[in-house]
Amino acid sequence: MSQKEAIAAGKTALGIEFGSTRIKAVLIGEDHVPLASGSHEWENQFENGVWTYSLDAIWNGLQDCYRDLAADVKAKYDETITSIGSIGFSAMMHGYMAFDKNDELLVPFRTWRNTITEEAADKLTAELNFNIPQRWSISHLYQAILNKEDHVKDVTFFTTLAGYIHWKLTGEKILGVGDASGMFPIDSTTRDYDVKMLKKFDALVAPYNFSWKLEEILPKVLLAGDNAGTLTEEGAKLLDTTGNLKAGIPVCPPEGDAGTGMVATNSVAVRTGNVSAGTSVFAMIVLENALKKVHQAIDLVTTPTGDAVAMVHCNNCTSDLNAWVGLFREFAESFGIEVDMNKLFSVLYNKALEGDPDCGGLLAYNYFSGESITGFEEGRPLFARSSESNFNLANFMRVHLFTALGALKNGLDILLKEEDVKVDKIYGHGGLFKTPVVGQRIMAAAMDTPVSVMETAGEGGAWGIAVLAAYMNNKADGESLADYLNNKVFGGEAGITENPVASDVKGFDDFLKTYNAGLPIERAAVECLKME
Repeated sequence: MSQKEAIAAGKTALGIEFGSTRIKAVLIGEDHVPLASGSHEWENQFENGVWTYSLDAIWNGLQDCYRDLAADVKAKYDETITSIGSIGFSAMMHGYMAFDKNDELLVPFRTWRNTITEEAADKLTAELNFNIPQRWSISHLYQAILNKEDHVKDVTFFTTLAGYIHWKLTGEKILGVGDASGMFPIDSTTRDYDVKMLKKFDALVAPYNFSWKLEEILPKVLLAGDNAGTLTEEGAKLLDTTGNLKAGIPVCPPEGDAGTGMVATNSVAVRTGNVSAGTSVFAMIVLENALKKVHQAIDLVTTPTGDAVAMVHCNNCTSDLNAWVGLFREFAESFGIEVDMNKLFSVLYNKALEGDPDCGGLLAYNYFSGESITGFEEGRPLFARSSESNFNLANFMRVHLFTALGALKNGLDILLKEEDVKVDKIYGHGGLFKTPVVGQRIMAAAMDTPVSVMETAGEGGAWGIAVLAAYMNNKADGESLADYLNNKVFGGEAGITENPVASDVKGFDDFLKTYNAGLPIERAAVECLKME
């Protein structure tokens, strides 16, 4: 069947993901290869002390994104989309969207970006003996309770952005387990909300005499491959304002961006993981065994099938590194040299591989903003060295690549060294890995683990949720998501792998000692260099 015929026959899957600055749609064929795409740019708003997106922005963005996809299909294949084999929606995880008995939004959408729930997060972490970050949905709900916000008594349902979109298009108040794991802790043995923790929360808020129990207002949890309803007549009109799209299309469980990232990098199996390294950086490792203790640097979420995942998230990664590369471009242009930025990145990154294993005693911090793992609420990018340091271009580039992963390595060392978590392979994606070999070598040194990059990783989360929609429709009886990805999506592709080099591994460990010992320098910079 040709691509045009597949579109006409509805032998496709559509994924739409709401990122923080862009909504993206990807339509794939039966071979999971993208056929067309669409997008819509958007920005959150800071209103009354809360980072939010309005309901109008959500729906206008979704409709514009779908319109852009439909136009791409029309331009490429001269086809009008009337049917799709299956659809999936995903979005930024966490946050708070609470509704009353009339399905009305009670307070403006509070996104994951808000840091207004510290009291609630700390109390819940202590009460549940489980790390509950500020951005989690349960932190937002409990903080509203502590704040004595009047709306809490009227809550009949609360969910994430992906859960909200799915509900309005299908009528189903459900959530994929990966996204649900960012609302409230999941028990990976039952692959549902942790029953003991639900009871602890209800006991904690019992003095407030709410009419609801927590389980009653949370979305129902489904796993990848489960049927999560169909597009209703109203939903079809909401998605496609032209009215061409027919109702009745199967929709897979909505997922969070962490889960779709795992799918897009084929890292849903136990002892695999992925690192997304760009403006910020996070690493996720699928756990073989439960962690021995609670760590505030480690978030516990799940794969789209409910397996436990340890996540280390850092606010800062490549921004300072990119700024230095920009300075080198400015230097070259001052001599009248026209600079190819891809070549400049390649030359400078590769220069780092010539440096001393420990960066020759150079030190840098890439903190454009605060970094919770090392205890900073604010950051100041800085570079420091002693008169004895081996100051050359190779070490200068190497230290900025190392420090881009410095805070992350502190979190990963908790998992790999304190908790003895086993990892067979890490998949890298994001800007740090665009220059071949170098980013992988540095990441492999930080983790002492092979790091692979696959071409498909660049397709992103919208492609990942499209694949999950296809899995729901096309999986064989008993076929696991990991097997489906290996056999039918990635076709055995392992990507390009860089193994850790012993001298690099030791060098990164030595650098980290200098990095941690020098944190008071960064703290002094925060205190002395005041932001205007």
